[in-house]
Amino acid sequence: MAKYFVTGATGFIGGEIVKQLIGRGHQVVALVRSPDKAGMLKALGVEMHAGDITARDTLLAPMQGVDGVFHVAAWYKVGVDEPLADQINVDGTRNVLKTMRTLEVPRGVYTSTVAVFSDTKGAVPDETYRYDGPHLSHYDRTKWIAHYRVAQPKIDEGLPLIIVMPGLVYGPGDTSGMHTALVDLLRGRLPLTPARTAFCWSHVEDTARGHILAMEKGTPGETYLITGPRHTFEYAFDVAAKFGEVRGPLLHPGPRTMRAAAAVMGLARRFTTLPPALQPEALRVLAGTTYFGANDKAVRELGFNARSIEEGMAQTLEHELRAIGRG
Repeated sequence: MAKYFVTGATGFIGGEIVKQLIGRGHQVVALVRSPDKAGMLKALGVEMHAGDITARDTLLAPMQGVDGVFHVAAWYKVGVDEPLADQINVDGTRNVLKTMRTLEVPRGVYTSTVAVFSDTKGAVPDETYRYDGPHLSHYDRTKWIAHYRVAQPKIDEGLPLIIVMPGLVYGPGDTSGMHTALVDLLRGRLPLTPARTAFCWSHVEDTARGHILAMEKGTPGETYLITGPRHTFEYAFDVAAKFGEVRGPLLHPGPRTMRAAAAVMGLARRFTTLPPALQPEALRVLAGTTYFGANDKAVRELGFNARSIEEGMAQTLEHELRAIGRG
């Protein structure tokens, strides 16, 4: 049995990692902002410490004596200009990795993202690919900085860190815009999905398992793409509509239309407050982009595998239907 420190343990991916670690008999220590509100972690028997990755002094005590660190915590919003993106994704990552080095933690896994590749324009690159900007969103930009200017230099200095790169993570328990879109679909309120926009669809359980495999089998200093199958938004939401027994979106605006809408909304936001989904950044991210990465290395070296979009959506929709009272 090992003892692991997890950041972002109350979040979507981090929470699933904690569940799987506990299920394997490991001990988990978590840094949480409000331990009294982390009921799930308490029920699992997680050792909780109040703190924040942006305050390095709160990391020292809980990271003492652990066998490994999972640094998962991140700011993730598209269409929202927020200073916290740099504070959490960049400064927070620097704090965690510095503390890991100071305490000589023997092993760590850092959660990057395929979004650091930005729009791959249909190509499916492996871990050797590098894109240096410009970036389509604040999330992409700050995670790129954390990956290439914080994590990678620490690895070069000898930190025993492994980087994992998931794709678009979905599944039960999601609170992102993807969750909102799926609920809107089930309620008949999703009129459109963008044409030709495609991501690697990574189910949360597979993503969490990929993290643990990296901790157990990964080579320090290496990066592993733990992406799921590649599908367009049109296909993914048609699959979801089938399982939810609802009509799928009828409109599928192409990249030019999405980029034109982004330009219009760029002017409109000078005069009014726009919801995140209509922010220029959010529209640009969905304008025929492909956020792709090949998981061959993780399959070969870690034994990673990812479920089909059909299997993943069936499980996710079952959960969402129960949540809205239709299950």
